Amino acid sequence: MAQTTFNDPHSLVTTEWLAEHLDDPNLRIFDCTTYLRQAEAGSGAPYQIVSGRADYDVAHIPGAGFLDLQGELSDNAVKLRFMLPRAEDFAAAMSRHGVSGDVRVVLYSAGGMMWSTRVWWMLREFGFVNAAILDGGWEKWKAEGRPVSSEPCRYAPAVFQPRSPQGIFVGKERVRAAIDDPDTIVVNALSPDLHSGKGPSRYGRPGRIPGSVNVPAATLVDRNTKGLASLEEAAARFRAAGVEPAKNVICYCGGGIAASLDLFVLHQLGYQNLSLYDASMSEWARDESLPIETD
Repeated sequence: MAQTTFNDPHSLVTTEWLAEHLDDPNLRIFDCTTYLRQAEAGSGAPYQIVSGRADYDVAHIPGAGFLDLQGELSDNAVKLRFMLPRAEDFAAAMSRHGVSGDVRVVLYSAGGMMWSTRVWWMLREFGFVNAAILDGGWEKWKAEGRPVSSEPCRYAPAVFQPRSPQGIFVGKERVRAAIDDPDTIVVNALSPDLHSGKGPSRYGRPGRIPGSVNVPAATLVDRNTKGLASLEEAAARFRAAGVEPAKNVICYCGGGIAASLDLFVLHQLGYQNLSLYDASMSEWARDESLPIETD
């Protein structure tokens, strides 16, 4: 029987709930929006990363702060984008933004919930579990005519104490080993054309990690409400792809963003052994020593 209740309802909030709790002094709300634009010719990059800060400055949920995912929540010492930062760097950023162990965090984004689910998993990697995703994000909030503000918000600094990394974020060696591991299934959150290798790839070699199955992140979102699709529908999609709860699951995409949405839904479906291939196809497709397959 398909699951009809969320495994972790505390980690997903509705726009109604947030509207009622905007003045909660223990709440920290953050806009996590980032945009991917066409890369400059000859740059060799798969895309150009644009912070959503300019749009945040125009309008955001009242009381929300802004998190610059690439600028302050990624390891900028490496060439690959969106890589998990060191624990001390992540803790310093969270401390600047007023996040400590005794607050509740709500994350939202425009252009898809994947930006907020990425930050949600990063928080979880460093031991912070009192965070939630706004279901439907900025689009749903605006569509309902809820209040917005252009006033910048900076929460008072706090002390974020990270725990040792939980091992959710993994590298290419773990993924390579998973190819021949019957107890592990690798899930591609990219579109079917990118998975098949028939469409043009901005990441390098076209195709997918051998043996991986395809559950596009876009199929896990309701097109009308912009919120998560029903758990029944999501469960059916993963089941059809052979993603069984007893297996270890590693999700990937282009840069570890869309895959975080697949993982969040799997978490809500009760899957336990979940990992994110941080560098994803931005690394795999360009490394000639790594195998790749196409239809």
